[in-house]
Amino acid sequence: MTPPSARSRHAESDGALASGLVVAAHGRHVMVETPEGRRVHCQTRGKKSELVVGDRVRWLPTGDGGVIESMDPRSNLLFRQDDWRTKSFAANLDQLLVLVAPDPVFSESQLTRALIAAQAAGIPTVIGLNKVDLPSTPVARERLAPYVAMGIRVIELALKQDPEGALATLRPLFAGRTTLVLGPSGMGKSTLINLVVPQAAAQVGEISQALHTGRHTTTSTSWYWLDEARSGALIDSPGFQEFGLRQIAPEDLAGLMPDFASALGDCKFHNCSHRHEPGCSVRDAMARGEISPTRQRIYSELFDELSQKRW
Repeated sequence: MTPPSARSRHAESDGALASGLVVAAHGRHVMVETPEGRRVHCQTRGKKSELVVGDRVRWLPTGDGGVIESMDPRSNLLFRQDDWRTKSFAANLDQLLVLVAPDPVFSESQLTRALIAAQAAGIPTVIGLNKVDLPSTPVARERLAPYVAMGIRVIELALKQDPEGALATLRPLFAGRTTLVLGPSGMGKSTLINLVVPQAAAQVGEISQALHTGRHTTTSTSWYWLDEARSGALIDSPGFQEFGLRQIAPEDLAGLMPDFASALGDCKFHNCSHRHEPGCSVRDAMARGEISPTRQRIYSELFDELSQKRW
């Protein structure tokens, strides 16, 4: 955001600026929650806003609303970027939960992209395998085995068939943390949100009405507190068809994929692409079966994509 104006600096010196948490955002309109739990409809200055759910802000009360004057520094920001635009999910996260399922069959490329973006942002990630009651679960487990081997935690859920068991797994995972939940359509994300936050639909409706966004907010990122002490929170983000990684340089890609990163450091060439050069320690790891063929393919496709000339 732009630096505070002279007016806001004056207000801050008088102690008039209030602190708050962004729990919903739509264009220049944001819902800010005060430390006491009151929610205020605020607007940002200027024509554009960079604010996302999870941002901490300073705002100036104006009547029954407010104006955002500044944003506190972020600890992290999860976003995706293609050739045309950048889409931010949320800021100041403690962890990311990526939800997948045996049916419909999840895209390993999309999963990898989300993991790379989280790794680049310094956000720990957990993979949630939902619908483990389905007969195709063993195939999904086999596909996720390389991720378990590289140290990524995978939890198993049956959100519809065994909601109590799912809650027993999820509650300690979410306790005291701010968690963003990502997942393509059909993986059970809505079921998870409604199970963990029974009042979710009502909260979305209230925010939608307050921000005058009609039905739009139901497809926007939403913040939900998980306990009265407001120590843990869940952020629900809309599904996505594409997950661009144009913010990643191709030469940084291997270091953001744990199975590749563990094999780095002993290549013959300092600018090794790990695809065809002789004396490559990563290709040696591939030959030993330490990097799966699917992961090799995904790396190669991403390297080509990120190496394309950017106009």
